[in-house]
Amino acid sequence: MTNKVENATNYIMTQLDCSEPIEAALILGSGLGVLAEEITEPVVIPYEDIPHFPRSTVEGHKGQFVVGRLQGRRIMAMQGRVHFYEGYPMAEITFPVRIFKALGIRTLILTNAAGGVNVDFVPGDLMLIKDHINFAFDNPLIGPNDSFFGPRFPDTSRVYTKELAKLAASCAKHLGLSLKKGVYLFNTGPTYETPAEVQMARILGADAVGMSTVPEAIAAAHSGMRVLGISLITNMAAGILDQPLSHDEVVETAQRVKASFSALVKLIVERMEDND
Repeated sequence: MTNKVENATNYIMTQLDCSEPIEAALILGSGLGVLAEEITEPVVIPYEDIPHFPRSTVEGHKGQFVVGRLQGRRIMAMQGRVHFYEGYPMAEITFPVRIFKALGIRTLILTNAAGGVNVDFVPGDLMLIKDHINFAFDNPLIGPNDSFFGPRFPDTSRVYTKELAKLAASCAKHLGLSLKKGVYLFNTGPTYETPAEVQMARILGADAVGMSTVPEAIAAAHSGMRVLGISLITNMAAGILDQPLSHDEVVETAQRVKASFSALVKLIVERMEDND
């Protein structure tokens, strides 16, 4: 384990009761951090207090861990993440995932706000990520490999755990929610995609585009973690609707859908099993 990850993990452990394992980690995207407010018995750890930990600079990202109970399970949630477009290298973007691995967490639920490429989607839809396209032309595993985290050449044919996807679909059905399925294409940002880029994404097989999630998913798969990805379609990508794009729209849509999103994630957490 690298010294930086070890130092950060050791600090976090000093803030927590380590007699009980943490069953899952949640990374909450733009406008979705409200779910962490529902965690009971919370222990809040600001990123700025953790050695070597990158700082989140985006509106709607509080920049802290919240550890406690959600639906009776011990959970570690990130209220906000860091992004490639903030100037962080891939190794720092995936630093939290390495900490999850070091803490023994086996399940990671990734969420994000995304632009809809599939013309059958509408703002407010939830999309289960079945696969991704890394269009940033960078990879968090470039550089020396630490075998503590995983092999030099990991398989990424099954990044998103099928059993967790089935569980999510079942939970959505139980709640009467329409859960789309699709491919998420990762771009660097911070600019939103041009209409031509959106058309290209559709040709490549993408259903949604965004600026996060894929680096963390790759690092989690490398570490042998079970991964579930859910996108909130907050806007239709450029060229689909004749209107400008803005981060305000992202936050507003997340606010409107937060109840459905929270209900789905809570039921998934409640019903997940070690072998999902």
